[in-house]
Amino acid sequence: MDPVIIAGAGPVGLALALALARAEVPVILLDESSGDDERRPARTAVLRPDTAALLEGLGCRAGQAAVPWTGWRTMRRRQVVRQLALVPGGLFPLGPAGGHDGPDSRGYDVGYVRDGGQVRENGSGSHEGGSGGGPGGSDSFGGSGGFSGGSEGDEAEERELSSPLHLPQHELTRALRTALATVPGENLVRIISGTRLDTLEQDPRGVSIHTRGAQSTWWRGSYLIGCDGPRSTVRKLLGVRFPGRTAVERHAVAALRAELPWPGEAVLHRSPPWRTVDTEVTARPLPRGVWRLDWLLPPGRDLVTPDALLARVHDTLTGWCGDPAPPYELLDTGVHTVHHRLALRWRVGRAFLAGDAAHLLGALGTQGLDEGLRDVANLSWKLALAWHHGARDALLDSYQAERRGAVSARLRAADQALPLVRASGGWHAVRRSVLPGAARTHDALLTDGHLGRGPLGEPPVYGRSPLMPAAAPEGSVTVDTEIGAPAADVPVTAPDGSLTRLRARLGRELLVVLVAPGTGVWDRRHWLRAGLMPRLAAAVAALPVRAELLVTEEYPGAPAHTVLLVRPDGHLVAALSGVRPAELYACADAAVGGKAARGGAAEGSSAEAEAEATAH
Repeated sequence: MDPVIIAGAGPVGLALALALARAEVPVILLDESSGDDERRPARTAVLRPDTAALLEGLGCRAGQAAVPWTGWRTMRRRQVVRQLALVPGGLFPLGPAGGHDGPDSRGYDVGYVRDGGQVRENGSGSHEGGSGGGPGGSDSFGGSGGFSGGSEGDEAEERELSSPLHLPQHELTRALRTALATVPGENLVRIISGTRLDTLEQDPRGVSIHTRGAQSTWWRGSYLIGCDGPRSTVRKLLGVRFPGRTAVERHAVAALRAELPWPGEAVLHRSPPWRTVDTEVTARPLPRGVWRLDWLLPPGRDLVTPDALLARVHDTLTGWCGDPAPPYELLDTGVHTVHHRLALRWRVGRAFLAGDAAHLLGALGTQGLDEGLRDVANLSWKLALAWHHGARDALLDSYQAERRGAVSARLRAADQALPLVRASGGWHAVRRSVLPGAARTHDALLTDGHLGRGPLGEPPVYGRSPLMPAAAPEGSVTVDTEIGAPAADVPVTAPDGSLTRLRARLGRELLVVLVAPGTGVWDRRHWLRAGLMPRLAAAVAALPVRAELLVTEEYPGAPAHTVLLVRPDGHLVAALSGVRPAELYACADAAVGGKAARGGAAEGSSAEAEAEATAH
């Protein structure tokens, strides 16, 4: 079968090529550049726990160049309104319950951050994340396995894994290229540099494209994915409209090396008193003592001159650290403009769109790159299944239904929150919002977006996916994970008896997980012959697609002998009570677009109709 062609070698295109190559699908990657990534310290990427885990599972060591935020500090004027620490259970509000609060020498309130089970005074101690990866310079992805359990310091490691990671985008791109170079298998990935697609033709068996540049020739592929950015040539050649809003927000950006009062923490300062035109300043740490500062610009297209940007840097550092401003090294500057756009169709025959070619977002802390990597997680296993075994249209159509629906919901949430957060009226205005969890301050809405929580940032739930069973199967049980949501990353036992984590097994195959308390004392050589395992192993072997059988001691909210079915991208399909071969088969068949799937083969056309209806 012909290789898959990917147009665009940014982070999304590289990650998709890596995911397909790991699934033994040959790839041709068209790279318009020469392959040398421009070093721009002010152009950074924020990875949430699910997208960071995706990259680590693909063998990308980007975490070595990332900094996890140990806390998030929200300020208004010269007063700390709220400070949050990142802990395994979510956000920990700092205040009297967490320790002493009181003004420090700079006039800010001082809280405490829980750190590995201990309580330390905020602002004291070493510069966490100042060099290398996580605290102490360790790899913030948690090592080669990424999720080892049972060792000292697990609580601190879990907090890192629940924290967003911040790194320069060129470091992420370099790590992805390095991972691609180490993919086993001859000629699995061909990177064609200095070339650009200019013609696209499709037929029932594949896609033919023509490129110009370093290699002006025709290429033949089984599928084509456009990861070629906001001005996507693939999208234009497919005739797909890209409606939305232009210049929703503008930010002046600077990357600088300096010592700020909050090592390792991200800072959101609303209405700083030293400037009358900027209503918001954000500071986020990067490795090696570097910070990215963002100033929300007032509406309009006024030119940000170098002198004006230097004045912002000076005023901000003076306001935070006192006069005179601390010394700093200015590394990079720029203006970041946020657009909100959504392609009407993400699949046209054998061609797909992903990343910025399919969607643009970024207001209120939402992260377009995160959504692009979620596109990769969703599409890669479906394309791999189609390439190796053929696939029903319902499976490939589900990419648009699931991902376009998720990004559309994110854009709606941002559009609803934007006038409330940016306008005057504050708390009372937000209480009248129709957003889920609307009784929040503007600051909480913003931190949700930046931290990857709530409607502005949390991972998507595909509860209404066409790949879900048309009706809840007999014997379904309720667990703490909603059907369609990402499954919890619990420790599991693999068929060879090794201990690992559920996320480490994600990839090409479905996962069937038995919740069996006490399995820790099983003889690893005989565990497939114990208890329910023989019947369950037989049921798994009879499924319509390959699946891996795993065992876990416990799963949140699941009673003993619960059987979980998890998709290759980690989303929960079903939770069944005991071994139910017929129901398990029907759920697995639905998960790959079979007849039991919701909506059947007609789902693709209905998804396109919905896209047209929601475009206006």
